Amino acid sequence: MSDRDTVPPTTAPETPGRAGALPEQALKIASGYAFAGPALELGALVWDGLCLPDAQIRIPLSVLNRHGLVAGATGTGKTKTLQLIAEQLSAQGVPVFMADMKGDLSGISAPGQPGERVRGRAADVHQQWTPAGFPAEFLALGGIGHGIPLRATVTSFGPVLLSKVLGLNQTQEQSLGLIFHYADTKGLELVDLKDLRAVVAFLTSDEGRPELKDIGGLSTATAGVILRTLTAFEAQGMADFFGEPEFDTGELLRTAPDGRGIVSVLELPAVQDRPQLFSTFLMWLLADLFHDLPEVGDIDRPKLVFFFDEAHLLFNGASKAFLDSITQTVRLIRSKGVGVFFVTQTPKDVPSDVLAQLGNRVQHALRAFTPDDRKALRATVQTFPDSPYDLEELLTGLGTGEAVVTVLSEKGAPTPVAATRLRAPRSLMGPVDAAALDRAVLSSSLHERYAQAVDRESAYEKLTAAEHGAKGPDEMRGAKGPDEMRGAKAPDEMRGAKGPDEMRGEPKAGQRPSAVEQLVGSAMFKSLARSIGTQIGREITRSLFGTARRRR
Repeated sequence: MSDRDTVPPTTAPETPGRAGALPEQALKIASGYAFAGPALELGALVWDGLCLPDAQIRIPLSVLNRHGLVAGATGTGKTKTLQLIAEQLSAQGVPVFMADMKGDLSGISAPGQPGERVRGRAADVHQQWTPAGFPAEFLALGGIGHGIPLRATVTSFGPVLLSKVLGLNQTQEQSLGLIFHYADTKGLELVDLKDLRAVVAFLTSDEGRPELKDIGGLSTATAGVILRTLTAFEAQGMADFFGEPEFDTGELLRTAPDGRGIVSVLELPAVQDRPQLFSTFLMWLLADLFHDLPEVGDIDRPKLVFFFDEAHLLFNGASKAFLDSITQTVRLIRSKGVGVFFVTQTPKDVPSDVLAQLGNRVQHALRAFTPDDRKALRATVQTFPDSPYDLEELLTGLGTGEAVVTVLSEKGAPTPVAATRLRAPRSLMGPVDAAALDRAVLSSSLHERYAQAVDRESAYEKLTAAEHGAKGPDEMRGAKGPDEMRGAKAPDEMRGAKGPDEMRGEPKAGQRPSAVEQLVGSAMFKSLARSIGTQIGREITRSLFGTARRRR
């Protein structure tokens, strides 16, 4: 007999005989969750203070790309709700990505431990509980902590997200965008932070300053702010997050040999003091996925469900342009089969335009100790559909592992608001030990690909070589830069062709070429053809967040 957690029933969970025993209002609510297709089992309805296990509360698998919100005060059970949903998605063959803020989600890879509390909860909700672990991959930003190193190049991260991480204002963000534009058009690959510093320093030097003159220039004051911010950022040990090999976000879409979806767990406790960094990195992951996935429209199950924990950190201090980009990304990525769940303390943490995109809701208890808490509670109640519950009273009285639920039905309509006692996760509710975690990382198929950092020739090396007038081997002398190659013709016609810097003015006889003339006219760009993420002769295509499109 199959477990309801792994193969959800395809008919309503209540039998006609049992359903008749439910109070009228409870029966009406329960009928809104009697879906015909595959669904995840959340728990049992709570009505008038009683748990009614014959009224099962569920969420259709097909609507999980319509996004959602898991909210509630600290200690109300949000993490266990994530674990419960992630387990069932994996069992249904759907990959999951979760950010592990406290370091206790690694337990999803190990079977849970039976106990009185688990047995009591299972009995309350008529759950056939059996322990089970699920296939998991462990990631870590830049390799800090346990997990496969997750890195991004500065180029692919883009100026908008990087400005958010560095805390730059709008003017400084625009200047950073200009720097990226210049680096793209000149084939200066921005792989790590030292590459970006080198380009900024060059553009404020006597040789480099004229390069941006025609498109606005870069003020010394703004460049100084950017350089100081980058230096402080590196001093805090954050340089490891940028570099190669860059993580291919397609790895998040894998399934295990037995068909279950792989749960990718991003370990974040080691970088909790840099909230903007990890929240923005999660946004980069979504933006990168958005680039590469094809349009699929409405499908019977999502390709990936992405849990965005501590979501308020992403929105704090965000510019309007940044918020608009988040809203658009969330709206559009649904049609590519990706569901996004924001996890935070109160719906007020999420801007209304983003909140409007979320179709599924699991609201744990809220606290109302202060006037501000009371105001937030009333605002939360107003975001729910009409309900027979007194939601203000209900939301302050929910116990741990209980929540108010409303989701989208298979037809796309909101289900009735349902107070729910949630099921117990089947995997370990706590972290696995460090030795087991290390073994899992070392045995991963991703370890060999991503564990060792690579520092290839990029903008820093090219500009340093140009500054010192370095020359390559004989065969490299006279090689043309990307701007020259853009207008290249047949070999015979190419003889004597000049690049854009030469065409602006021939150097006088006996005059030593400037550093930029040496750079553009040197062989340093021969590696351009093999550069990841850079296209010869034109600016890299960028997305809503200014992130670079990569060729897989």
